[in-house]
Amino acid sequence: MRNRWWAAPILAGGAVLLAACGSSAAPSTSASTPAAGGASPATSQQSGSNASATTTTITTHSTSKGTVLATAQGKTIYWFAIDTATTSKCTGTCATYWPPVLGKPAAAAGMTLAHGFGTITRSDGKVQATYDGHPLYTYAADNAPGQVSGNGLNLSGGLWWAMTPAGTKLGASTSSSTTSGGFGY
Repeated sequence: MRNRWWAAPILAGGAVLLAACGSSAAPSTSASTPAAGGASPATSQQSGSNASATTTTITTHSTSKGTVLATAQGKTIYWFAIDTATTSKCTGTCATYWPPVLGKPAAAAGMTLAHGFGTITRSDGKVQATYDGHPLYTYAADNAPGQVSGNGLNLSGGLWWAMTPAGTKLGASTSSSTTSGGFGY
């Protein structure tokens, strides 16, 4: 009985310490998992030591909302409304959920596009593909070719749009289009 008075505070302190460790470890595990495990086509290109030498094949894919640009694996490609033609605003945790399409983009054989590809250099020094002046990304929640679950989402400080071959926004969901306020997002 006499020794029980000290056990409760120690157990409670241990639980707090474990909870704190667990919450700080989750983002780093989540952030490193896609790059290390190659969970998404865009992040698997990060494994090369020189992303600027990597060529990334871009193709088109038919979705329930229309035709979009996609990785060679069929993963939908997105653009972020707050990016500029020379700067990605999606870094850190944002890039975990929206992995940048890395490397020099090239159209799949026989594909004709309305606009041109390019590249930017990200803040971490990696080369990111662009189309029509927009840095390109995939979305971690898209688990199969042709999914467009990131289209029209307002996350990470701005709206996300699936990239169409014409460089226009893919038809947004009703809730996203009414909340955009018509400001071109």
